[in-house]
Amino acid sequence: MLKTLPPFMNADLLWVLAAMGHGDRLAIVDRNYPAYSSAQQTQSGRCIQLQGTSVVEAFRGILQLMPLDTFVATPLHCMDSVDQPGVVLPVQADVLSECVRAEGRNVNMGRLARAEFYEAAQKSFAILHTTESRPYGCFLLTKGVVFDA
Repeated sequence: MLKTLPPFMNADLLWVLAAMGHGDRLAIVDRNYPAYSSAQQTQSGRCIQLQGTSVVEAFRGILQLMPLDTFVATPLHCMDSVDQPGVVLPVQADVLSECVRAEGRNVNMGRLARAEFYEAAQKSFAILHTTESRPYGCFLLTKGVVFDA
């Protein structure tokens, strides 16, 4: 047991976060996303199941440990809705708000069409499969740099 880590933070997830380098992407997806088949194409081949965890909870815990990239204009991407392209859905607004809170700065969120998202997620370092039930709760985040103070 470790202090102050969220309950979903297991050894596999800690390894992924530590092994990722600046500019690597992490996919955090909802329960409907084909995470295991997509993960076979990722750099690490890893799909980590986060049972009982929403995407917002996952972002909250991960962003305690990992910064978003400040060297790119858009360190966060979401899967765009097929039925309502361009509309920010509640799950997307909640994740963006969590990113802004954790980073203490404005964060730009890009949108990827469903097929583009699938392709980009397969190029990510790993896929975190949450039990988020809201549709389009699928995101890519780009790891930043930790600067010594």
